[in-house]
Amino acid sequence: MAVICVTWNVNSLRARLERVGEFLEQVKPDLLLLQETKCSPEQFPHDAIAELGYKAVDVSGGRWCGVAALAPAESDLTILGSGLPGQPNPDEARWIEVQIGDLTAVSVYVPNGREVGTEHFDAKLEFLGVAAQRAAELAVNGRLLIAGDMNVAPRDSDVWDTAALEGSTHVTPSERSALAAVASAGGLVDAHDALLGVDDVQFTWWDYRGGSFHRGFGMRIDHFLISPDIADSLDECTVVRDFRKGEKPSDHVPLLISF
Repeated sequence: MAVICVTWNVNSLRARLERVGEFLEQVKPDLLLLQETKCSPEQFPHDAIAELGYKAVDVSGGRWCGVAALAPAESDLTILGSGLPGQPNPDEARWIEVQIGDLTAVSVYVPNGREVGTEHFDAKLEFLGVAAQRAAELAVNGRLLIAGDMNVAPRDSDVWDTAALEGSTHVTPSERSALAAVASAGGLVDAHDALLGVDDVQFTWWDYRGGSFHRGFGMRIDHFLISPDIADSLDECTVVRDFRKGEKPSDHVPLLISF
């Protein structure tokens, strides 16, 4: 039986709870990894998620950040770790490690970096460096995936217009190398590349402004990094575009894999 895993930056779980419920009902994922939940620990909607037939584990930090994992209520989902050991700004909720069945999974929300050459950009590169170290440690456990909003477009083809982003974050060689190092350290591969190839164009984020979604002005910055045994049985890697439409969409779409 195929396993469906999804990563989705919801840009506020409480604001997007109805859309998340709609998604769970339609898609019925075995694992849903969320980022940018923007909940304090007390605000995380465990009861509402339980009413949808799911349970959740979360690392919540208030107004910004926040990561979580959801799985069917009858599953054996458990939290293994909260926070990325050694990360800069450790009070920011950006990393959660979970176990479900024989799968170790991470939901990660990599810092945006804001502007090249700033302390925020340096912290982004430091975060990715520490993530690479942790990926190597987790890889010894067997089946592994690290997924989330990684705020890096790996190639020029992963953005709508390289000229428009020249000198900006998300596309610099240092960010791309740092993300590639996370995959390499964990022996992981990009699910998109493994199944669809490097020439396929599949954006996961569009700015709310300027009609960017309808004009195709997007970027591929949400990723599944998966161990080779998952890649060997991968049969789908797709964005669920309808959830960027309609009422109160996130600026990211869910990214779905099945294996």
